[in-house]
Amino acid sequence: MIDSDGYRLNVGIILMRQDGRVLWAKRVGQEAWQFPQGGMKAHEDAKQAMLRELYEEIGLGAQHVEIVGTTRQWLRYALPSHLIRHHQRPLCIGQKQKWFLLKLTCAEDRICLDKSDKPEFERWVWVDYWHPLKEVVFFKRNVYKEALTEFEPLALKAKSTTPSSATAVTSSVSTPRRIVDARTARLVTSTSSPKVRY
Repeated sequence: MIDSDGYRLNVGIILMRQDGRVLWAKRVGQEAWQFPQGGMKAHEDAKQAMLRELYEEIGLGAQHVEIVGTTRQWLRYALPSHLIRHHQRPLCIGQKQKWFLLKLTCAEDRICLDKSDKPEFERWVWVDYWHPLKEVVFFKRNVYKEALTEFEPLALKAKSTTPSSATAVTSSVSTPRRIVDARTARLVTSTSSPKVRY
């Protein structure tokens, strides 16, 4: 769904666990890490789209999370010119996003990356709250900063003093296993990198 200004309506998901770390996911076949996100369908509101994307991308339902907050305004980023599909109509020049901060309320082994026919992610890791700003692709960085800044007071309030028992990377996609450095969320072994989709 694209608005009159050319921005695709989209939702973004920041999933945090009790110690305040957030889920950071690697796209299938790419050296690109990001938060889960996805486009809204014509019949959906932002919450409905978020719950659908939550299930499709990381296998969780409404019963597995607590909604901590939603951004007050739509946040926008423009695509670089070389990523705009100029021949398509309606023309999409970027994303217009509502962001949700969620708190995980179930065991981490509920997270599953292959609930859809075409999984978006192949690996995930828990990282420090501000870590994604160091790794997200440059044209999304301002939106990530806006969302994380707006959510920071809510995240601090929702953070539990009880440490989570698991810190390892989890994957439910049947791809060759690769080692991840959990301190940086970077792959230690190299992989092929097909053209990135945004």
